[in-house]
Amino acid sequence: MMEQPEHAAEKLRELRALGVHIAVDDFGTGYSSLARLKRFPLTSVKIDRSFVREIPHDPDDAAITTAVIAMAHSLRLRVVAEGVETEAQVRFLRERNCDEIQGFFFSRPLPAREVLPFLRRRADAHAAAIGTG
Repeated sequence: MMEQPEHAAEKLRELRALGVHIAVDDFGTGYSSLARLKRFPLTSVKIDRSFVREIPHDPDDAAITTAVIAMAHSLRLRVVAEGVETEAQVRFLRERNCDEIQGFFFSRPLPAREVLPFLRRRADAHAAAIGTG
């Protein structure tokens, strides 16, 4: 993709036309850049865990994360924060309207056979918490 970005953009547009959602992973590191947000037909960006790790304690990481969320939303992109491990990080991201939050705070990786029971437990706990279960 990085060696032939125009060809890659064309192929990604074809995939988007089929309804495929496309995200930039680890946004803010490596090959991800603002130019990619403009050139590629993306639906979301994933904020790299290296920025999430120290929020809300590190003001620079907090500022970068806040800016990425605001910028992505202004471009009509969804935002996924990865590597979330603490309640303080969840609260920070929710306060800034981060669209999706993933990480060990919610669950460690699970074998496939344990995913459905895990989701059922979460749904039951959520229903009980809001009084519908």
